[in-house]
Amino acid sequence: MTEPRVLGGEPGDETRLPDILSFVVDRANIVTLLGLSGGLLAIYFALNQNFPAAIIAILWAVLMDWFDGLVARSMPNRTESQKQFGARMDSLVDMVTSAVGPAILLLSVGNFSPWFYPGALAIVVAGVLRLAYFDVYGLDKNGAHAGLTIDNSPLVISAVFLLHTIINSDIFAAVLYVTVLVLAYLHVAPFRMGKLEGRWYYVVTAYVLILTAAYTYIIWTE
Repeated sequence: MTEPRVLGGEPGDETRLPDILSFVVDRANIVTLLGLSGGLLAIYFALNQNFPAAIIAILWAVLMDWFDGLVARSMPNRTESQKQFGARMDSLVDMVTSAVGPAILLLSVGNFSPWFYPGALAIVVAGVLRLAYFDVYGLDKNGAHAGLTIDNSPLVISAVFLLHTIINSDIFAAVLYVTVLVLAYLHVAPFRMGKLEGRWYYVVTAYVLILTAAYTYIIWTE
């Protein structure tokens, strides 16, 4: 690992900036990066129109997003730099997994028709606005946040995709398009909701496991 540069540029200054890669050894950040791996894998499968595999990947990416915070809170000795770095990295990974991922899924279902671009753009723009707003304002004094968190998009879309092999492809594309537009609005809508925690970890974990089993069955029977 290279020598960290000196803050202020004066040789011998004891205030040093950490190396970028030093944050990778943080357990919470490792979980976040696992989520990024799942999100990118989902995009890869979506581009190849292997939708069941894409849904499985994006579900596990969201699950990692849920648990990275739990892992972080179990590490009382994390420095302030590690906390801030992890929080910013989490937002960037959320953009890939919960905004770009659903956008690519929508475009792929629409066979990359230009008519599907506005819907894809809407969910990405909503993700950018939602995450930027949260990074500035966070939770209010009641522990509530503005709008629907963007990690809900993959969870909802995963359920909608169960219709993919049941209804006509054109009808399904329209249903998915409307779903994405509604989710995009809810991410920036002027309402507040409490942070989901506690028993919700069990609910989301069970949801991911059940849908993973369902989509694995779909893959095997195709």
